[in-house]
Amino acid sequence: MKLNLILSAVLLAGVISASATTETVSPAAVTNASPEAAMTALFGDPVIVKAKGFEIKQSALDEILTGAKANAAAQGQQLPPAFSAAILNQLITIQALLQKATPADRAIGTAEADQQYTNLVQRFGSVEAFQRQLMAVGMTADTLRAKAAQEATAKAVLKRELGIKVTDAEARAFYDKHSAEFEQPELAHVRHILLMTIDPTTHQPLSTNSIAAKRKEIDDILKQIRDGGDFAALAEKYSEDPGSKDNGGELPEFSRGQMVPEFSAAAFALTNNQVSDVVTTQYGYHIIKMIGKTPAKKYAFTDELPRINKTVEEICKNEVEAEKIKALAPAYIKQLRSELDVQIVDPSLKALDETLRAQADEAEQADTNAPAASVK
Repeated sequence: MKLNLILSAVLLAGVISASATTETVSPAAVTNASPEAAMTALFGDPVIVKAKGFEIKQSALDEILTGAKANAAAQGQQLPPAFSAAILNQLITIQALLQKATPADRAIGTAEADQQYTNLVQRFGSVEAFQRQLMAVGMTADTLRAKAAQEATAKAVLKRELGIKVTDAEARAFYDKHSAEFEQPELAHVRHILLMTIDPTTHQPLSTNSIAAKRKEIDDILKQIRDGGDFAALAEKYSEDPGSKDNGGELPEFSRGQMVPEFSAAAFALTNNQVSDVVTTQYGYHIIKMIGKTPAKKYAFTDELPRINKTVEEICKNEVEAEKIKALAPAYIKQLRSELDVQIVDPSLKALDETLRAQADEAEQADTNAPAASVK
């Protein structure tokens, strides 16, 4: 099941990206320093948004942009110019809605944040592994849970204010239309050892001599494994993957296409407990050990999805709910921002915001003026 049906990409992108060392994100995305903290130390932390009841500082925006930029850079991409304004708008929306939160809304938000935390711990395999990953991106569990609780509380407020309700029939209709999205492909669960052949900071290849030395070292490690060496212990000792080495090289389950091609092909070719030869990817040299595979499966409407702790029916209701919110929320948020006198203080962000809002108004007007589809 697609992760974006469950978790907030905005709040969790930095953590998830940093954990995906051998997936589409470079190991260089993982850092023990907090870039936004360094920027704050150098330039201060100015207020960029003022409103009745709240303000937003630059550090709140930078915290989210840091992970998003690292993720995009690792994939050879750049964020669009208006991305920062789009994220700022989401932060404004959350804070504006929190001004209307009731104790019941906050209880719902806390419960949802607790569930998200439980799901993430399951994804990473243990509390310790998840906390290590949070530390790698300069975040604590308490900070993450607080942010998730704020977002979930804001959503609860929005649902209550808009009177959003979803019937069982609507959820079933969504499932019937999107049943292919509830087909889990075959999953592989592996350990790996990585010796990097690129500089973790610049992404540039190491020198020819350094790469040759890494090749000799990985060959020596493979020989130790073939001679009966403990794979997990060797991973903890030698692996240069900061996201998995302390866990004996164990990675979360993945499907075909989630990892870089060479890694994925080698992993899925293995049988249980089998160890690969040396695998070369854009990151370096890997040795992979298969822990086990989970067969492909199609989930029924009443099934509970593993590691998510929600049924398919609940997810379908959430999706129908999201569609209704998407249709009704813009007008409500626009009115709320006016009531709270939201002012973007930063000139460049204000200009980007005005451009985005103008484009949204044009799109809405185009939809309104579009001719109805003919019925044949």
